[in-house]
Amino acid sequence: MGGHVKLAYRTVWISDVHLGTRGCKAEFLLDFLKHVECECLYLVGDIIDLWKLKTGWYWPPLHSDVLRAVLDKVKKGSRVVYIPGNHDEFFRDYAGSLLAGVEVMEKAVHETADGRKFLVLHGDEFDGVVCTSKWLALLGSEAYDLLLFLNRLFNQFRRKLGFPYWSLSAYLKHKVKNAVNFISDYEKTLIHAARDEKVDGVICGHIHHAAITDMEGLAYCNCGDWVESCTALVEDFRGALAVLHWADESAYLLTEFELEDRANKRRLAAAN
Repeated sequence: MGGHVKLAYRTVWISDVHLGTRGCKAEFLLDFLKHVECECLYLVGDIIDLWKLKTGWYWPPLHSDVLRAVLDKVKKGSRVVYIPGNHDEFFRDYAGSLLAGVEVMEKAVHETADGRKFLVLHGDEFDGVVCTSKWLALLGSEAYDLLLFLNRLFNQFRRKLGFPYWSLSAYLKHKVKNAVNFISDYEKTLIHAARDEKVDGVICGHIHHAAITDMEGLAYCNCGDWVESCTALVEDFRGALAVLHWADESAYLLTEFELEDRANKRRLAAAN
């Protein structure tokens, strides 16, 4: 495959990877990290799921490969900022430190190429369940893991029929009224936090729902996740923001890379 072909961005944000769980789409994320270059990479929380690892060890080699790919970006000169979430809150104790060249912060303010300022944080501190009833959050996490397991079975069946990946869990979440109301309330709360910080918008994760929305004159941006939708938030060199859906994009992009690689090989063979 033509690995030399890269997508270049000024900034990339990813969140809610949940390494250490069976639901993590590490193969998609590794593919993403290999094909995307950026000046700055933000890891916006829940990168390693320490909640799940405490109840049972699950760490396949692919999860280590993801961490190596992130550290490889540090070695190549990218700035990498890690803002821990509730599932990896252990690392909040290291805020203000460098870990293997990765800057650890509780939150950050990012300035885009066009001069806008964004508050960057995971967002769990604005989730009432996480803040006041951790046992309920843990119970919800277990139920969510079950839903992701069913989602894997569902997609195995779809693959056998020749259909692409589709997130059943994301579809159900967005159809349930309470979930829709929670997402709406969460977005409004984060917008108020951005206003308090006197910035132009907020970039967060936590709720596994990628979005870019204008609300009350400010921008609400969510990176999404790598257990359901396989999404990242990206900034181009003019400062424009977009959500990249890698589960969809990679199938197209990898095909393009393969076609280009084959064409290059044919040209080389003809030259010989």
